[in-house]
Amino acid sequence: MTRYKWRQVPGYVFLTVFSIFSVFPLYFMAVSATNTSQDVLGSRMIPGGNLVQNFTDLLGAADLWSAMLNSALIAVGTTVLALLVSSIAGYGFEIYHSKGKDRLMAVMIPFAATMIPLFRLFANIGLLNSTWAVIIPAIATPFLILLFRQASRNFPHEMLEAARLDGLNEVAIFFRIYMPTMRSTYAAAAVITFMAAWNNFLWPRVILLDNAVQ
Repeated sequence: MTRYKWRQVPGYVFLTVFSIFSVFPLYFMAVSATNTSQDVLGSRMIPGGNLVQNFTDLLGAADLWSAMLNSALIAVGTTVLALLVSSIAGYGFEIYHSKGKDRLMAVMIPFAATMIPLFRLFANIGLLNSTWAVIIPAIATPFLILLFRQASRNFPHEMLEAARLDGLNEVAIFFRIYMPTMRSTYAAAAVITFMAAWNNFLWPRVILLDNAVQ
């Protein structure tokens, strides 16, 4: 083995160890699905024979398919609306730039600090226990707005000026020029938003009071 290849060994060892740590939670989840509760609590690392019984108990304890459908509808709805609203906001923050907007972007309030006011707001307008109460708070997140704002900095302003000279209004410029140009940003934002909406637990648990909606 040449000296160059020997130098690569520590990197391969590090990547192998890191890969094992990354895959281990998935392996443990799959193994746990085949074991009893006692085996899971005992951290058993080998598959068992309780998979069918566990799945049967799951179907008997909850309406799994309705829950999966509700989660999919919420995740898809959140993703579509979040991409539209957040991209418009990010576009506006950058294309129509001002120091006041920079100061506004610097103010980010954690979602945990807004949960109680949001709950009271949705209770007052009659949206408790509805999917809209889950979707609305997620359609304009600071992260997505910042993502589109940063991406908009690379958007060629010459295209905007040319479109305006051709007679396009701002709405047409956004939908016909900006959105097709920023396809890669929309794709990345869609993956991030869908995963976040699908994995969201705390807020749906708070705002959805009926198990039939969850």
